Amino acid sequence: MQALSPSWRRWLALACWLLLLPAASAAEAPRISQWVDASGGATIEEVAGNAARFEPMEHPRPITLGNGALWLRVETPELPADEHWYLMLTGAAFIDHATLFSSVGGWREQFAGDHRPVSQWSHPNFAPLFELPPGGGTVWLRIENKPAPVSTHLRLLSASELQDTRDWTYLLVGAYLGFGVLVAVLAIMYGRLSADVSFHSYTAYVLGMLLFQLAFTGVGAVFFWPHWALLADAAPSMFVLLMTAAGIWNIRNATALPRHGRFADRAVMGYAFLGLALVPIYLGLNNAATYVALNLYALGSVVLSISVCLWTWRRGESYSLWLFFGFLPVHLAYPFPALRAAGVLPDSWATQYAVLIGSAIEIPLLLYVLHRRARDFSENRARLRALESTDPLTGLVLAPVLRLRLRDALRRGRRLAHRSAVMMVELSNHQQIAQAEGRDAADRALVVAASRLSALVRDVDTVCRVSDTRFAVLLEGPCEEELRKRMAQHMVARGLERVHTLPPDLNLRFRIVTASVPDGDLETALDGGIDELQVLRRMDQALDQLADDPRRVIAHREQRAAAAAAEAT
Repeated sequence: MQALSPSWRRWLALACWLLLLPAASAAEAPRISQWVDASGGATIEEVAGNAARFEPMEHPRPITLGNGALWLRVETPELPADEHWYLMLTGAAFIDHATLFSSVGGWREQFAGDHRPVSQWSHPNFAPLFELPPGGGTVWLRIENKPAPVSTHLRLLSASELQDTRDWTYLLVGAYLGFGVLVAVLAIMYGRLSADVSFHSYTAYVLGMLLFQLAFTGVGAVFFWPHWALLADAAPSMFVLLMTAAGIWNIRNATALPRHGRFADRAVMGYAFLGLALVPIYLGLNNAATYVALNLYALGSVVLSISVCLWTWRRGESYSLWLFFGFLPVHLAYPFPALRAAGVLPDSWATQYAVLIGSAIEIPLLLYVLHRRARDFSENRARLRALESTDPLTGLVLAPVLRLRLRDALRRGRRLAHRSAVMMVELSNHQQIAQAEGRDAADRALVVAASRLSALVRDVDTVCRVSDTRFAVLLEGPCEEELRKRMAQHMVARGLERVHTLPPDLNLRFRIVTASVPDGDLETALDGGIDELQVLRRMDQALDQLADDPRRVIAHREQRAAAAAAEAT
């Protein structure tokens, strides 16, 4: 495998340093022992007087407390007295109450937990934080939480390390939040431009993900709802349900599920509405049964999204496979917080930030997939709209478009006193080509004829196939008579050029009638005169008359005024 370039090695080293920086500490790790108070009524005096009941905690593990409380005895080593030292408890989304007791001239209490507004914590922070007494010693930490299990991952930090941890956490979460808001704004703009409901459901999903990450990491309680304990407690579960429901809705729209099965579409939408219904149920009951239902719903949404993407892909939705890969980063990261919520994994850096990292990869991928999908659909719609106004064989505009433009040309010419030119062109040897080479060759000859006629006119002019072998050409005015005649000659000469798909003795032979409008009996008046249909009909009649004289290939209908003057002389 090719070695990494020096620049990539530097970036990789920086990333590793950033990941390891929060875990670094200048002090020795504290010794921790634990005891579960099943009744939840033990006081600090009772706990401190019966220390023998504590068991050493070698590795953090989740513990389901119910109505009980978890007590931790934390024995810190001797700490340098030149700065303050702190204990930080990770997993802010899973801590209802946390109280640290230290005996410094009597029991001193410090409070944290999402049942208390962050602004009223002893040390407001994105995770429960407690200051240790000078020099260290033994402290006691009481934790309550239900229905989710609690973990006991403690970090001993100096004041400088705490500040670095805060800075990096706020920087990374803030960058993630800003990036997510930018993507949501882009999705709203794309949705307005493409009129695709998939972008609206995607925007709802992104906003739900951002709110969930703010609640789950604890940053939202610091900056957005520091005075609302009820919201801080309900936010993680509430936002995860809203985010999941929005994600199911987005998958339903992006995979065009209604086209593949009415029952499947209703089932998926019902599952999305179930997530919305679970929000008040979970917040009202807040017991073990609703907590299990929440986790099962989130797990089911992963299975459902994968199934819908792969099922619609097998039924012909090519972008469903790309949507599957777009959601894959979050699907791969989901087991870490899910197993933490189920009490299998303890709090760790992975359980705290795995989904955040996965969603940072997922969000732009999904936007790109939806953008490509909307662009392709827009191109298809544009082709379908073009088919309504273009000839499917030659790609030229249809007769209604020609009539509309000719009518406008007549009105402009009448108002501005200038003339446009109308030309009726027939591929006179089309039948000969069909007899010699077959119908396919004759159709190719018509396509080549349309291409050569279009190449001779300007972008503002119109070439239209009005019948099987006839084309009408409108040269927008002002168009002098000499230019009209010279253009007819160029068309005849261009048709005689070699056609590579035909034998050398078969070329395109054009027969042409030209006229200037508005003038004479081809004039259309705003107060009710000859209209554009009569103009084209009389041009057809003139071309039929020209066919009676095989020696002539061009005929010019002269202006009525010029013809009258010639007769007078």
